[in-house]
Amino acid sequence: MADPRCSDVSTSLDQTGPHMLSAQKDFAHPDLLANAIRALSVDAVENATNPVWPDRDRVVLQQWPRLDAAPGSREGGLQATRETAGEMTANYVIGLDYGTGSARGVLLDAATGEQIGSHTHAYRHDVMTQSLLDGTPLQRSWALQNAADYLDAAEEILGVLGRGRVIESIGLGFSASSPMPTTTDGTALSELHPGEPHAYVKLWKHRAAQPYADAINRVGGSFLRNFGGKLSGEWLLPKAAQIAGEAPHIWSAAGRFIESGDWLVWQLTGREVRSLGFAAYKAQYSETEGYPQGIVPGLSEKLSVPHRIGTPAGSLSEAWRARTGVGGRAIVAVAVIDSHVVLPAVGAVSSGCLVGALGTSAVYLLLNEQFRPLPPGIEGVAKDGSVRDLWCYEAGQAGFGDTLAWFVKAFPRGADEAESFRVYNREAAGLEPGANHLVALDWWNGNRVPLADSDLSGMLVGLTTETTGVGIYRALIESLCFGARTVVDLFEAGDFAINRVILTSGLAQNNPLLVQIMADVLGRVVDVPSIAHATAVGAAVHGAVAAELVNGFAEGTVRFGARTFTPYRPRRESAAAYRSLYKNYRQLSDSQAVRKAMHDLNRAASLDRPAEETKSVA
Repeated sequence: MADPRCSDVSTSLDQTGPHMLSAQKDFAHPDLLANAIRALSVDAVENATNPVWPDRDRVVLQQWPRLDAAPGSREGGLQATRETAGEMTANYVIGLDYGTGSARGVLLDAATGEQIGSHTHAYRHDVMTQSLLDGTPLQRSWALQNAADYLDAAEEILGVLGRGRVIESIGLGFSASSPMPTTTDGTALSELHPGEPHAYVKLWKHRAAQPYADAINRVGGSFLRNFGGKLSGEWLLPKAAQIAGEAPHIWSAAGRFIESGDWLVWQLTGREVRSLGFAAYKAQYSETEGYPQGIVPGLSEKLSVPHRIGTPAGSLSEAWRARTGVGGRAIVAVAVIDSHVVLPAVGAVSSGCLVGALGTSAVYLLLNEQFRPLPPGIEGVAKDGSVRDLWCYEAGQAGFGDTLAWFVKAFPRGADEAESFRVYNREAAGLEPGANHLVALDWWNGNRVPLADSDLSGMLVGLTTETTGVGIYRALIESLCFGARTVVDLFEAGDFAINRVILTSGLAQNNPLLVQIMADVLGRVVDVPSIAHATAVGAAVHGAVAAELVNGFAEGTVRFGARTFTPYRPRRESAAAYRSLYKNYRQLSDSQAVRKAMHDLNRAASLDRPAEETKSVA
């Protein structure tokens, strides 16, 4: 039967037409009725007002937002679902998780929440750090992607999971901040200017905009109030400033500057509907003041008003339905930051829960019912950008899985990366805390918390001729956990109550050594949800909320989210040893001399112009 929450009018039809005629009167676009019914491929459909139905079949009509309606509107198009006597057509939801090197999709039963299938697509051009597709060289600290790869991933994943199925909704999580310049109609400038580095997506790990962030921070402004008084070079504003300063012809050609997740929603629906999550956390948007003004010339005209998470952006366009074979309403929700989208999948929809999303980088999210001033060092806070009606405080580490993957690739111990990880983890588990005589700083991709400085770098202290590869590997794991402990300390210093710690992602599920060390370093029980593809499932929940399949995120968590958790408890002796090692870590991270040396080394190696030359841009 049709879900009445999805429609103001729900009509079942037998072998006669009068009901259809009455239904037509209730919809703004009755011509969509014929298209909706023809999509069923029933045996004999002559037209919308005189259908001939096969025996024992019926069609259920449901309303969904018109393509030209305002975001969040329930004005109507139609979905027609064929039901055969004795069985009901299964309906599904899809969640998409766009990460750094690949995109993953998951197919869930809309009624039961059961995971039916999943599919992963690796981006054809991966991350461009050395050169563009045509060989144009890139300078140090650049990280770009080709927007066309995102469309290839969407076409393949939606086709594999959705072809021939009734899809109720599609949710989308995307790594951020990964903005791109486009024309006013959404054409990626990289398609028009393939030899221009600044025409491509600037991936979240693009660090070359840090000098522009420093210049903006020196000027300051009220927009920095909820972001600790400083921007990171990873965010949208400094990346816009870099394009305007270094490639004014590209900036002039850009009708829009848009997060890649918002852009993908635009491509799928034909409508530019931006997410409040991206805008608030990565572009410092506020409902009272809007976007920051006077930072980058012409930026305001290239942005648009965002919408809170769980808002329907529109239905999957006819062109994309033809490409993928997706049927049903296929309501596409506004996009969400990938680390934030996971929250409902792991049960984090209430105050006092700290979630660590451990991927190539790590993000820590603390939910709170009431607004409280941002603790010093924590990156940012916004409402309605992660879970509706809750404030979400964000902190992170610029490198996490990336750091371990770098080491394993540079110093392999097996036939492939997976085998090398198994060997290193097995041998590292045999070392006691402090036995490797090493302390590391986890800044291989720069530092997010508490310094917001992309120009910092990793560090190992204690190397001797007796140091082993497995000792270094364990020191890197420990440094990542020390970085997480720094985040927890900052929240506690701000008098925030942390009632529960949840770690999620494939890394948390597949590396029990890391999670156990995390519990030892934090001195807290750490829960790991038993759920596959948690980020993609979280995206699916957002889609279900947008399509009104569930009455909010709490209900979405119950239907689609994790049902069991594995607890990791701190070991008394290990926790005591790590308290001492953590003091060494903090002494190194607090040292201005260490940071100055890192900056000097970075400038010496960099081909970029000095930061002082960027003052005029801000």
